Amino acid sequence: MNDTLAIVLGGGKGTRLNPLTKERSKPAVPFGGKFRLVDIPISNCINSDLKRIYILTQFNSASLHNHISNTYIFDTFSKGFVEILAAEQTPLSNTWYQGTADAVRKNIRHFHDQNPKYYIILSGDQLYRMDFKDMLKKHIETNAELTIAAKPVSRGEATGLGIMGTDDSGQIISFDEKPAPEKDISDMIVNKALLEGIVDKNKMHEKEYLASMGIYIFNAATMEKLLDNDKTDFGKEIIPGSIDSIKVQSYIFDGFWEDIGTIKAFYETNLNIATITPDFNFYDEKMPIYTHRRHLPATKMNFCTISQSLASEGSIITNASIVNSVIGVRTLIESGANLDGVYCMGSSFYENDKQKLENEKNNIPNIGIGRGTIIRKAIIDQNARIGDGCRIGIDSMERVDGEYDNYWIADGIIVIPKNSIIPSGTVI
Repeated sequence: MNDTLAIVLGGGKGTRLNPLTKERSKPAVPFGGKFRLVDIPISNCINSDLKRIYILTQFNSASLHNHISNTYIFDTFSKGFVEILAAEQTPLSNTWYQGTADAVRKNIRHFHDQNPKYYIILSGDQLYRMDFKDMLKKHIETNAELTIAAKPVSRGEATGLGIMGTDDSGQIISFDEKPAPEKDISDMIVNKALLEGIVDKNKMHEKEYLASMGIYIFNAATMEKLLDNDKTDFGKEIIPGSIDSIKVQSYIFDGFWEDIGTIKAFYETNLNIATITPDFNFYDEKMPIYTHRRHLPATKMNFCTISQSLASEGSIITNASIVNSVIGVRTLIESGANLDGVYCMGSSFYENDKQKLENEKNNIPNIGIGRGTIIRKAIIDQNARIGDGCRIGIDSMERVDGEYDNYWIADGIIVIPKNSIIPSGTVI
């Protein structure tokens, strides 16, 4: 792992996650009550003894930069680092990142300082837990020049993913990006022998295809050779074009993996964490997920009814009913509030008495959720102010996707953007 350099791609616009990405990049979006999406790939690296990590950023990156710089600080003896490489103009290039491959290409001169033998390319917006040591071991053992992490999927799931055909040894010999449902891809059905010991025998008949997870290990010389052109994207151009010229191996992984690219996926994945048996287990001491230390007090719950929900530290919840929800840090929920199927991201600060008096004078709700407010199937972004007696997602209405006065609807889910003000008595 000392010869390997990790590159986390964190610069995309993330338009499908609007309005959560209106003021921040997708990897900086709060997740699971107290984390950020970028904490997932970085934690996987740290747990795999991979501690030389670059984060490539471009759009709305201030929030991400702040989180990285305040969270991942290694001691000087470990020789580890998590370093941000923001898009920059140079005498050789006056353009911003044009895609994933272009972002890596424009930073190769910075990577040379570490003299790596291998590069591992990661996305900043996926939820999974993986031991990269094992993946690198397989990469070396198979004499591969490029190894791609592959997830066994059904034909129905294959339509939205990059599908790889392999030979009996797991070497990738074909690639089809998001094949249409009516397209015949039966020649890409995976050899079941490759799945033995990895996929549950009872589900093996469903998992007929291998989908790219967007996780790659390159030999250093190979990657630099493949990037010696003007192609801009790994998944659409670099990898499909390299299959015939280099040895590309699959690394089959059948643990939980979710590409959090839409509001629906983001919402459902967050709420799944609060279920009795979540698909992704945050309670793993051997492979923890790291994040920023806030030194907040424990959450206080006064006369509440709470079930299948998570409440992050520093919150104060009074006489509320909360079901199937995730409550973020420093969330203040007043008496009589009722939440069902809500991800509330919380607040980045506490308001003091002076600020609350000023709010009262200006008829502005305090940060948090007011008295008697009822919310169903919604995402409440950071520092939102929701007044008393509001009804959000309760009354029958057709949820038409779009941007409205002080809220959005995306994938049928109501989203209250960051810093929004919802006056008392509002019905959405």
